[in-house]
Amino acid sequence: MANPIVARWEWRTFGAGFDEPEARIRKFEQGNFKDSEEVYVLSKFSDENVKVRDDLLDIKSLQKVDSNGLEQWYPVMKAEFPISLDDLKKLFSYFKAPEPIFGKRVYTFDQFLNEIVRPNQNLRLVHVKKKRYIYVINGAIVEIADTDFDGVELRTICVEHEDTEVVMKTVRELALESLPNINYIQAMKKSVGMA
Repeated sequence: MANPIVARWEWRTFGAGFDEPEARIRKFEQGNFKDSEEVYVLSKFSDENVKVRDDLLDIKSLQKVDSNGLEQWYPVMKAEFPISLDDLKKLFSYFKAPEPIFGKRVYTFDQFLNEIVRPNQNLRLVHVKKKRYIYVINGAIVEIADTDFDGVELRTICVEHEDTEVVMKTVRELALESLPNINYIQAMKKSVGMA
């Protein structure tokens, strides 16, 4: 039986010059490193997190924002390529954008990009590279990452856990509280001029 998905709360910031917070984080033992390349699809009308990695379309939806501005994201859809028309229609409901005229019942990844996304003025394709340095502090996942959004390079720091109190305790201990809380989609839209 598969483990139930637990929605985590996230605090994240983007920018540069995080020397002091990074030094505090790096005092802890690094638990993992991940290097990945993904394709995100941004919509003018929605801030849902839509990405494709390893031929899998993955959508996370913002469920709640608490009084500290922490965001709770939850996986709402995963679909493999070639992708069905039913799944594409679901995808457009998350984009909150008008559906195009679909000419096929099934689309490969390349057809999806070239026939559905690129011609659509409401959508924007972003190639993303991530180098993620992952730590565990107070039981929370703490990440320092180098990101590249279509050539725009930004540093990000993230703290996430299923308990908001653990997230905020860790954010305070690392003296991150004064930095703005910005999610991936907001940062990406600003970087590519879609904000």
